[in-house]
Amino acid sequence: MASWRLIQKTWCNWPPRPKGVIEMIGGSYLAATPHISYRRLLEGLSKKGLAIHAWSYVPGLDHQTQANEAWKNMRQCREILAKRIGTIPTSIRLGHSLGCKLHLLAPDGGRNSESLISLSFNNFGAERSIPMISKISPKLGFFTEYSPSPKETLRLIHERYLQPNNLLISFGDDKLDQSKFLLDCLQSRDNDATQSLKLQGDHLTPASIGLRGKLLGEWAEDSYRANNLEALINSIYSWASN
Repeated sequence: MASWRLIQKTWCNWPPRPKGVIEMIGGSYLAATPHISYRRLLEGLSKKGLAIHAWSYVPGLDHQTQANEAWKNMRQCREILAKRIGTIPTSIRLGHSLGCKLHLLAPDGGRNSESLISLSFNNFGAERSIPMISKISPKLGFFTEYSPSPKETLRLIHERYLQPNNLLISFGDDKLDQSKFLLDCLQSRDNDATQSLKLQGDHLTPASIGLRGKLLGEWAEDSYRANNLEALINSIYSWASN
């Protein structure tokens, strides 16, 4: 059974001799317990020899502050792992939905990573993401938005995100995916090497199948969805091994 340890807000799973490091930030409602919500994905990667650092958080309105906190906490985890085993490879950042945005807003602009793998990038505004806000705001006469806003997020990515090596993975039945907007933004930069990949599945494909079963019913446990998750694990590992 895989062994997880919590360092501040990051759940860590370390194989004896890791071939690489995956730094994971999950999406809304899944990210509070990433070692459970994404268990099969993360432990599947750990079994292939990748150390896993999965940041735990509850989404708020200030995404930039959360991006900074995640970056600092994961840097601390890298330092602890390095003291334990010696030199470790440069990390690959892995994000799902909102987690992609937080990685893209990291204060180092992606410079201290090998690459970013984005799963189902999502950059909706607060009123779309939090239904209660859209109901309350008009009645109270105020407007609430994430910081940075969706438009400002894309501007910051274009101007400050420096990592050229990115893989954007989207899923065929995903109604929430906005990877096309991110792809256009990244490819508009000089010397960009971003690639895109479409797999079978939906927005919850990265989530553990057991969790999907609780949310969506017994039909979520079928072999089709298990195969989609396995294909995702293999795609991430193939990218990480290049």
